[in-house]
Amino acid sequence: MLCGLWTVIFYNCKRTLSSTMIQNSTQDRYMESVVRSFIFVLFGIIINSINGVLVFTFFRSSVFYNDPRYILYINLVINDSLMVFFSVTLSVMSYAWPRVPFPFCVTLLIVAATSYNNTPLTLAGMAIERYIAICKPLHHHQICTVRRTYILIALIWCVSVLPGLIDLIIIVIFRTLSVFTTSTLCSSTSVYNTPYSEELSKVKNSLYLSVVWVILVFTYCQVLIVARRASADKSSAKKAQSTILLHGAQLLLCMLSYITGIIDKISAQLSRDDLKKVTIPNYLITNLLPRLLTPLIYGVRDKLFYNHMKRLFACKLLIVKVNSTKQ
Repeated sequence: MLCGLWTVIFYNCKRTLSSTMIQNSTQDRYMESVVRSFIFVLFGIIINSINGVLVFTFFRSSVFYNDPRYILYINLVINDSLMVFFSVTLSVMSYAWPRVPFPFCVTLLIVAATSYNNTPLTLAGMAIERYIAICKPLHHHQICTVRRTYILIALIWCVSVLPGLIDLIIIVIFRTLSVFTTSTLCSSTSVYNTPYSEELSKVKNSLYLSVVWVILVFTYCQVLIVARRASADKSSAKKAQSTILLHGAQLLLCMLSYITGIIDKISAQLSRDDLKKVTIPNYLITNLLPRLLTPLIYGVRDKLFYNHMKRLFACKLLIVKVNSTKQ
C-alpha cells in the first residue's frame, strides 16, 4: 500500500512538472512572438516615418514635379513604404493571426510581391535616367520627359505585378476552387506550394537579377568613364566615383531581399534556439535595412532635396514655436 501511495505521488508530481514545462514553453513562445513583432513594427514605423517626411517634402515643393529624377525617386520611396508596411503586416500576422482567409492572404501576397519586385526595376530606371543625363546631356530633355517618366513607372508596376498574377493563375489551374473558401497560413511557401510556383520564382529572380545588374553595370561604367573625362580636377572625379559606388552599394543592399528565402530554407534545418538567432537578423538585414538606407542615400545626400526639406520643416517648427509663445 505504501508502495502504491508513492507511485501515485510520483505520477502526480511528474504530471504537474510536465504541465508546468508545457505552460512555460507556451509563455516563452508567446513572449518571443511579442518581442519579435514589436521589433519589426518599430523598425517599420521608423522607416515609414522617414519616407513620409520625404514624400511630404516632394508634394509640397513643386520644383520637383518636372524633374524625372525626383519623380522616379519618390516612386521608389512610396514603393518601399508599401513594401515595409505589407512585409511587417505579414510577419506580425504569422503570430497574431495564423489562419487567414485564402483570398485575403493571396491579395496581401500579390501586393507585397509587387512592391518587392518594383524596387530593383525602379533603380534600373533611375540608372538609365542618370546615364542619359550625363552621357547624352543634349538629348536628356527630349528623351526624359515627365510624360515618358510616368509611362515608365506604369510599365514598371505592370511588370512587377505579373509574377503575382501568374502565381494566382497557377493556383486556379492546379488546385481546386474550393481552396478559396478555406483559411491558410499566410506565407508564400504555404500558398504557392506547387512545383510550378517554385520554378517560376527561380526563373523570375534570375531574370530580374541578371537584367537589372546588366543595366546597372553598363550605365554606371559609362557614367564613371564620362565623369573621369569631363572632370577638370581630381577632386570632382573622385566625388563622382564615390557617388556612383554609393548608388551601387545601395542597390546591392536592396538585392539582399532576394536571398531571404535561401537563408530561411537553410535555417529551417537548425534547432529552435539557433533558428531564433537567425530569423530576426535575417529579416532586418535583408528586408528592412535596405529600405532604411534608400531614402537616406537618395534624399538626404541630394542637396536640392535636403535644402527644401530643411527649409520646409524649419518653417513648420518656427510656426509652432511662435504660436506656443503667443499662447
